[in-house]
Amino acid sequence: MAVFRLSVIGALLTAILLVAGCQRSEPVSESGAAPKPYPSAPITMTAGAGPGSGFDLTIRAVVEALQTEHLVDVPLTVANRPGRSGADQLATMVEQHAGTDDQISVTSLSMMMNQIRGVSPYGYRDVTIIARLMTEYFVVVTDPAAPFANLGDVMTAVKTRPGDLAVGAAKDDEAPFDLLVSAALRAGHIPVAIGGLSEFVDEIRAGKLRVLAVLAENPVPGVDAPTAREQGLDVTLSNWRGLYGPPGMPEQAVAYWQKVLGEMVRTPTWKRIADQRQFITAFLTGDELGTFLGETQADVTKAFEEASR
Repeated sequence: MAVFRLSVIGALLTAILLVAGCQRSEPVSESGAAPKPYPSAPITMTAGAGPGSGFDLTIRAVVEALQTEHLVDVPLTVANRPGRSGADQLATMVEQHAGTDDQISVTSLSMMMNQIRGVSPYGYRDVTIIARLMTEYFVVVTDPAAPFANLGDVMTAVKTRPGDLAVGAAKDDEAPFDLLVSAALRAGHIPVAIGGLSEFVDEIRAGKLRVLAVLAENPVPGVDAPTAREQGLDVTLSNWRGLYGPPGMPEQAVAYWQKVLGEMVRTPTWKRIADQRQFITAFLTGDELGTFLGETQADVTKAFEEASR
């Protein structure tokens, strides 16, 4: 837990027909051999963080939904590779797996932040972003016994004793983050924490953590807490999560995953998991995804520059 102190057409048509599972004779290549179907071997699904992190929860939710709904016929192996909020796994994808089709990783806003802050030389343009799956709002939580009834109380403490208030902040390479935070809060080590809702939801439902505020435009169903905006602080912040492949990932593989994932987010299994984890499904691919990524990168860069002044 980080603790800080507040101070091209043919090929494409072939790929689409393959992933759609059309019952037709397979085309024959110049060598006379039918093209190899995809996927035909196990796929490694990696979270660039430890068990219990937002990355881990996301990749395991995807694998569970794909397998339960029988959308993928090959084994999907989940791996955890913690390190610098996904930066280490990103480097591995860029430097060791370029051009392959058997590696999928989860990413989020942290990929952009890592590059902007100089933690990683790589960003979303260096890999193959396959799809955005969801968005998730951040929440401010506290131990129910702590002397904070609302976000205003926390802000008062910040003003009156700015060097004394310790705040736990989510990092995707902490594992398991939600348990660590709740333990630290109950032990009195930190009075307040902020992180993705999915990382805290079990502790919140069990009454072990209390939500002081959700950083959303409007109240979030299932979260018994006002927004920061409703408490006089016009702050909203959400984290997107999605899947990416290595640079130069074959178009056939990209088309396959975009189709399958688009089916997945409409299944009962995914909807159940999303409800349990408080994921807000926001599936996006193609040009719209590219626009979203570009705009988000620009917004985050601007915010970071302003905060650094």
